[in-house]
Amino acid sequence: MTLNIKVYSDYVCPFCFLGEQPLEKAIKGKDVEVEWMPYELRPYPNETLRPEGDYLQTTWKQSVYPMAERMGIPIVLPNVSPQPYTHLAFEGYQYAKEQGKANEYNDRMLRAFFQEELDIGRINVLTKLAGEIGLDEEEYREALNSRKYKEAHEKALKHAYNEAEITAVPTFVIGLTKVAGIRSNETWEQIIDEELAKQPKLEFLSEGMSCGIDGC
Repeated sequence: MTLNIKVYSDYVCPFCFLGEQPLEKAIKGKDVEVEWMPYELRPYPNETLRPEGDYLQTTWKQSVYPMAERMGIPIVLPNVSPQPYTHLAFEGYQYAKEQGKANEYNDRMLRAFFQEELDIGRINVLTKLAGEIGLDEEEYREALNSRKYKEAHEKALKHAYNEAEITAVPTFVIGLTKVAGIRSNETWEQIIDEELAKQPKLEFLSEGMSCGIDGC
């Protein structure tokens, strides 16, 4: 049985971006399905952070840059000030999910912000990025302008905040195991293997009357 992994993340969280690679390595060749779950760290109308502020400067200097260097992942503190709200990007995610491009979309948003310093709070920017992964730009733009997926996104947030009780990102729910924060791919492999071992296996009983491809 396929193991479900839910990853709760926000597009303005650098550790969510850095956490992608170890997980991708750990799931290679395994019967798992990854689902990215929306989570807004600072939803409107809360103030977002400014890259020139002491908090971000210190966090990046002490934690983000050293970790990224060890992992060999290019990353930069985006100069977008203040940082964008992510509700529109996440509404676009709901559209991408319907089109079967959820994973590609999620990765593109994170790279756009943390490697290209693009303002992912702007519809024009988001539309261009959506087009780059093969989504229909006209449909995408209309979905954001009309707020077509606002309710779906709000439902996803309600689930994250109230039902899953997520308080920090990235948080990974692997089967029955809930883990907050980045781990090495070796740790992920261990957790995934343990959870896969717990999965109920399909028991096949061949006795009994049935029909086959050659008839009954």
